[in-house]
Amino acid sequence: MLAPSSWPSSWRPSLTALLPADPASYAGPRLAVWGVLAWLVVITVRSCIHLLTPDGGAHSIATIDLSVAGGSNIVALFGQWGASQLLLAGLLWVLVLRWRGLVPLALAVFVAEPCLRGLAGHLKPITTVGTAPGAALNWVVLPVLAGLLWLSLCPARPAPAK
Repeated sequence: MLAPSSWPSSWRPSLTALLPADPASYAGPRLAVWGVLAWLVVITVRSCIHLLTPDGGAHSIATIDLSVAGGSNIVALFGQWGASQLLLAGLLWVLVLRWRGLVPLALAVFVAEPCLRGLAGHLKPITTVGTAPGAALNWVVLPVLAGLLWLSLCPARPAPAK
C-alpha cells in the first residue's frame, strides 16, 4: 500500500509548483517523484543505446533501412542525438535529485518531448521497415506522464505522525 504522502490532499493543481519559490522543497505526492525517477532511467538507457550501439539503434531498434545512400549519416545522426539526449538526461537527474521541487518542471519537459517528437515526425516523416518503439510507445507514455504532471502539481497529504 502506498503511504498517504504518495497521494494528493487535493486534486486541484497549482501551476506555481512548476517554478517553486523554494526549488529544494517538494510539496507534491511522492508517487510523482518515483515516476520521474523511473522515466529518467528509461531515457538515460535510451540515450546510451543511441550513443553507444554500432548503428545507434537506427536499424536494430527503429527499423530504418541503412543500406540506402547516406546510411552512415543516419547512424551518425542517431549517435549525436544520443549524446544530446544523454546531456539532457544528466541535467534532469541533477535537477531532480538536488532540487526536488523541480519535479513538476521535469515532468512538463517529459510531457512536451513526445509531443514535439510527434510533431517532428509528422512534419518530417521517416520511412521504416517496421514500427519503431518510440512511435508505438509515444502515445502510450504521454497520458501516464501527463497524469504524473497533474499529480505533481497537487499538494500531498501530510505523512502521519509517528
